[in-house]
Amino acid sequence: MKTNRKIYTPLLLGIACAIGVYMGGKINYSSSNQLFSSNPKKEKLNRLIDYIDYEYVDDVNTDSIVDVTVNTILKGLDPHSVYIPEREYDDVSQNMKGDFVGIGVSFYDINDTIMVIQPLEGGPSEKIGIRGGDRILYANDKPLFDLGVSSDSLTTFLKGKRGSKVELKVKRPGYDKLLTFEVERDNVPIKSVEAVYMLNKTVGYIKINRFAESTYDEFRAAIKALQIAGAKEIALDLRDNPGGYLAEAINITDEFLKEDKLVLFTKNKSGSIEKTFAQREGDFENGHVYVLINENSASASEVVAGALQDNDVGTIIGRRSYGKGLVQREMDLGDGSAVRLTIARYYTPTGRSIQKPYENGNANYFRDYERRYENGELKSVDSIKVDDSLKYVTPGGKVVYGGGGIIPDVFIPKDIEIEREHISILLNRGFLSRFIFQELERKRSYYNSLSKKEFDDKVAINDETIDRLIAYGKNEGLSIRLTKYKPLMIQYLKAVMAQQLFGSTYFQQLKNEGDPVIDKVLELSEEKNNFKD
Repeated sequence: MKTNRKIYTPLLLGIACAIGVYMGGKINYSSSNQLFSSNPKKEKLNRLIDYIDYEYVDDVNTDSIVDVTVNTILKGLDPHSVYIPEREYDDVSQNMKGDFVGIGVSFYDINDTIMVIQPLEGGPSEKIGIRGGDRILYANDKPLFDLGVSSDSLTTFLKGKRGSKVELKVKRPGYDKLLTFEVERDNVPIKSVEAVYMLNKTVGYIKINRFAESTYDEFRAAIKALQIAGAKEIALDLRDNPGGYLAEAINITDEFLKEDKLVLFTKNKSGSIEKTFAQREGDFENGHVYVLINENSASASEVVAGALQDNDVGTIIGRRSYGKGLVQREMDLGDGSAVRLTIARYYTPTGRSIQKPYENGNANYFRDYERRYENGELKSVDSIKVDDSLKYVTPGGKVVYGGGGIIPDVFIPKDIEIEREHISILLNRGFLSRFIFQELERKRSYYNSLSKKEFDDKVAINDETIDRLIAYGKNEGLSIRLTKYKPLMIQYLKAVMAQQLFGSTYFQQLKNEGDPVIDKVLELSEEKNNFKD
């Protein structure tokens, strides 16, 4: 067995290289683009694959070889060219769409039962009155409990075509009998603008978690709502936003720039440059914008921040952004899979490349956060290493630097936020959400009856709740030591509770209280307005 493996491994690698070249010839381009015309080399590879399929002594799963090979080839190109297998394509694509077809609930699978966390805003379940805490026990009389399947498998019983109906039987706390709901499956919005509210009488706040197909439309609606509420300035929160569709970022940037201002330009393999300009009168050209970024703000987020900074519009606040300035195009590989291949680099209006170096390999590239932490960059703006050869000057005379990422105009050190980061780790892992769901279940009927004002006035996270949190952590294998974090943990727990009861805007509103970056926005706004006066 040991000898066979030694022979088999180089054989697979050889096949992998051959198939990698072969797959390149399968990318779908239009017929006018004759990049992959037939030639003897490709015919040779086709013949080799046929020989392996039909003549090789052992069975070889060529599909898995292709997957491994394509991934290996792309990793050798750059960190952001990626392969999407057929089995993952729908999930990956859906994440960037503005909606999906379904009944519209988020849920936990607890004791092999669908427990509704909350109906999704604007979805079919919300419209017919399904609530958080409901147990969906039957779909079209088929039991959905004690099936011994995963959460993903449970969702298959709730999916269906748009317009199709499903009868749900639901157990609701406080009711003896099952409730029956007929739900018509429909498009369920997946919000990328997750919070919109006023920070004070003149400063509006918008949180964007990614740039998806519907982001610009959501953003326009948010801007108009804030203007009606009296907003003269906007805090655009792009922290932890990994990017997405470039077109959505360009459209949003256009709302703050005068017509014909350069937004960005791209440069491809041949050196061809394509420039993108603001094209219309924006809704907020005369207001001030604060763009909030951090080390996890990437790609399209950096386009927005870089374009506004280079045009001397607004104020960028936070820490140096991620540094992803490579443009990918999705290309169909003909079998349901696809590749997102880097085809160009994008540059800010002054000519800065946003992309950080990746010549030392992907492993080194993805350690960049660790290096930033070690060299002190996350705590002090003076620790950010800049290259004078990559110095640029904006039309207004501001000095900016290339070399990777956007350096903010106003720096907020991470050590101020370190307590928030520790608790955010528990939040991002879903730990706090699961605990709060359990807390709500203790008095579900009471919590579901509260208005926002009643919730704000009456609900308090007390020491008993904290004790239960610590015990819950032990059950999950986590040792939670609060000490000086306790007040902040109380704030986050109430915010998560608000999220499950009332949605993401209220969650963000409570979570942002005392946030040093938000506090800086309000401080700068006050200084600016006092200066005007």
